[in-house]
Amino acid sequence: MALGILMVVGAVLTACAGPYQYYEGTGIHDTTAAEVAGDWGNIEGTRFVLRKDGTALIEKLDGQGFDFDDGWRLSGTGTWRLHDDDGGQVVRLALTTRTRVESRSPATTTDTSTPQPPSTYRWSFYVDRDQHDELRLFFFYGDPDIGNTYVMTRTTGS
Repeated sequence: MALGILMVVGAVLTACAGPYQYYEGTGIHDTTAAEVAGDWGNIEGTRFVLRKDGTALIEKLDGQGFDFDDGWRLSGTGTWRLHDDDGGQVVRLALTTRTRVESRSPATTTDTSTPQPPSTYRWSFYVDRDQHDELRLFFFYGDPDIGNTYVMTRTTGS
């Protein structure tokens, strides 16, 4: 009986563990900061420029993890660094000066229950390569059980 209860409790606990809750990284360790520097964007109109001097320009970048569900999009300036963790490389991007806040949804702008957007924010982007060996940066957003990825690719001309 006790073994049956333990098995049920264990199954319930592991069922709530989404794909990125135990994500250990891409395993990429050979990217340089010079390769990462440049213009990045996605189909949602998000853009950021990672300058070689470690500064960044950020436009319409959504929140990471559950913060994505709040619907705000931040713009401003900040800093970035390429870190090499055990599981692979990660770009740490920090918004230090917010210049604009937008919303993905008109309902969010009028909903008073929506949390206030932060004045500063930090993202962690995993460094990965696509099937053509081109760099891409991504983070997970929303419900951890779903494993949605927010992918940034090089914009044309960078």
